[in-house]
Formats: sequence, C-alpha cells, structure tokens
Amino acid sequence: MTNNVSGVASVINEQGPLSLYPKDQSLAALFTKVAQANPEAVALVLPARGGTVRLTYGELDARSNKLAAELLNRGVKPGACVALCLSRSVETIVGILGTCKARAAYLPLDPAYPAERLRFMLDDAGAKIVLTDAAGLARVPSHSGETLTLEQGWGAGAATNVVLPPGTGDDVAYVMYTSGTTGKPKGVVVPQHAVSRLVLNNWFTPIDNKSVFLQLAPISFDAATLEIWGPLLNGGTCVLYPGSGVPDFDDLGRVLREQNVTHLWLTASLFNLIIDERPAALTSVKELLTGGEALSVPHIRRALTLLPNTQLVNGYGPTESTTFACCYRIPRTLPAELASIPIGTPIANTSVYVLDEQGKPAGAGEPGELCIGGDGLARGYWKRDELTAERFIMGPAGAAAPQRLYRTGDRVQWKPDGTIEFLGRFD
Repeated sequence: MTNNVSGVASVINEQGPLSLYPKDQSLAALFTKVAQANPEAVALVLPARGGTVRLTYGELDARSNKLAAELLNRGVKPGACVALCLSRSVETIVGILGTCKARAAYLPLDPAYPAERLRFMLDDAGAKIVLTDAAGLARVPSHSGETLTLEQGWGAGAATNVVLPPGTGDDVAYVMYTSGTTGKPKGVVVPQHAVSRLVLNNWFTPIDNKSVFLQLAPISFDAATLEIWGPLLNGGTCVLYPGSGVPDFDDLGRVLREQNVTHLWLTASLFNLIIDERPAALTSVKELLTGGEALSVPHIRRALTLLPNTQLVNGYGPTESTTFACCYRIPRTLPAELASIPIGTPIANTSVYVLDEQGKPAGAGEPGELCIGGDGLARGYWKRDELTAERFIMGPAGAAAPQRLYRTGDRVQWKPDGTIEFLGRFD
C-alpha cells in the first residue's frame, strides 16, 4: 500500500513475507519426524547441582508416546484440555508433547498462581486430567477431573512403538489464559499450525539443529512457546533453566556459557535489570529477543555497546497471535534522535493493519489501532463467543485480501521507513 503524507510517499508493508512451512501437519508429527531422523541428538538439558540431566530425541519421543497412550487409556478425547501444573522440568516437556500426541490441548498452569485462579481455569476449561509433580500436587485445587503425577524420570525406558491417532495442523495446540488484568481471565485457543508458523522457516531469528534455546519463561506465558517448540521442531536443544522465579544473574550467565545457549528471550523489565546490574552475563548469547512492553532506548543503546557479538531483537505480539506478530532486528547503530524502538514489521505468514476510528487503513504517521491477521491467529476465546466476536473482526473493505483480524487495542503508527512504532494502549 502506498500512502502520501504531507507530500511524502511511503510504502507500507501490511503483509509479512510468505514462507513455506508444513501448515497441515501436527506438532506431534513434526516432532516425531525430527526425533526419528536424529534419535541420538540431545533434545533436553536440565543443569542441576546433582548432575546435569540430558534427554535425547529418541528418549523424549518414547516418554511422550507413553504419556499419550496413558492419556488415551484414561479417556482423553481429541480437543479436550489436559492441564499441566508443573514448573520447568523434563516432565513438563514430556507432558506437553504427550498431550499433543493424544490430540488433546495442553492447558499450562503456573504452580505459583493463587489457588482460586487455578480453580477458575481448571473449571472454565473443563480439564479432564491434571498433570503435575510431587511439588505441584499440593498446589492443585480440587477439580472434577483426574490427577496424574509425573515423578522425576517418568516414562524412562518406554517403548517407542505406540500407535497414536493422527493429528492435523488445525488441531488445538493449547489454551492459554490471559492475566485477567482487564477483567476475568480468558482462555486463548491456539491452533497447532500457528506454532509451526512461528518456529519454522521464519525470518525474525535463525533456528536450526545447532540452535540452543534457554527455556526460562513460565509455561503459562507464551514466550515459552518459542523457547520449547523453536528448538524441538528444528532438531536443536532446549535447556531448562533450573528453579523458578527471577534467576540469579551470575547463575544465569554461567548456564548460558556452559550450555552454549544461542537464543534467549527476556521480558523488557528483566532485560533492563540485567543490563543495569550484570550485562556480562549475556555476552555469550548470539540472539537476544526481548519485549512484552516498550523497550527502553537507553538500555538498548547500552546493550549494543556491551554486547558486540549479540543480535538484539524486539519481539512484539499478543497471546492471540502466538507469541510474535512483528519483530525488529535492531541495527548496531541507532539514530541519535531515536525516541523509541520500533516493533518492526510482520513476521512470515502474518499480516497487520493500522486502522483509524472508522476502521480504514491509516497512512504513515497517522495513529491507529494495530490489527493482526494471518496463520498465527488464535481461533478465539474458550467458551466466550461474544468476546471473540468483539475482538476478532473482518478486515477493512477494499483491502487486497480481506481476512479475519485480531484487534489488539494497541495504538501504533507506520513510520516512513515501513516499520511500526508503538505509541501505547487505547485503554
């Protein structure tokens, strides 16, 4: 789209690059293909004082097959919710994969949530079964379903020849509840192809079988989607940061160095804190993605100076668009007058519109609401049809390819260079 603002023509890119990815294949099938091709490659690493735990793709495939068979034997049906009330662990990843292999949707729960919030999500989602561990068992409130405790090493030595139901890319991957800061929490229903579109053949960060991701985010936060599926669908390694809560910065640096972590995601607030207190902890990381809120220009400038071998990426996206909708690979040199870090341009197989109050595309420099479409879009909200209809709309009339869009509530504008600048929230 070409707009003319104050006599200056600028080209606005609404559609991210189209890239080929296996949209019709399930996450289980994609993972199994990787595991069968590289059964001895290391899939998971859990650094621990008592000795580092490593799981190969073959072992992870076998354990998750066993769990899928157990879920099916317990009557879990396609599309049903299986809750995971687990902290970072090998068993958490087994739980996620096993649930997908059973064609169920995983419902990630943070054990640190208050009991009432956990109870609401379990009841609202109608979870048929809760997967937890010994520590989480005391945190799981009473519910109508079953509970299955996955002790450390659960499923070790399992056979791989388990017959499982075939799935598709349209199956639901997970139901993730939002924070509820603007009302009661709502479950975002994310299809499996939205996840594969994020981590396969996308431009915002290079991922291959040599990539090593640190899994640091709680599984109830959709940054974990990138941290887990990014390496596991590309034959890389997922390193599980031990413990919970905010990491000790010296320990974080040690884990990053010793495990040769290439990819790290940090919330903007945690990024700022580390840059202020222990920037040296991040020097070994090749790709550092950060976001979740507007980035601090002074902190980015300092990071660019202190981390000369690290590519910084501003990652923007609501849960409703599966982790990222837009990204900006931050250049090493920033203009002196730069007031904010752009959120960039749409990632592959994603489209964005900036719409004015009349629902029409805004021109460059004209503020409007950011609306997102494409393959990363959620189906909507779990059992909230009215809210789904309110937030998920059809694109503007006359657009090149009218499509379903998610209204983010974020106020943005196109910059003359074709990137998007975040201006704040409408609410």
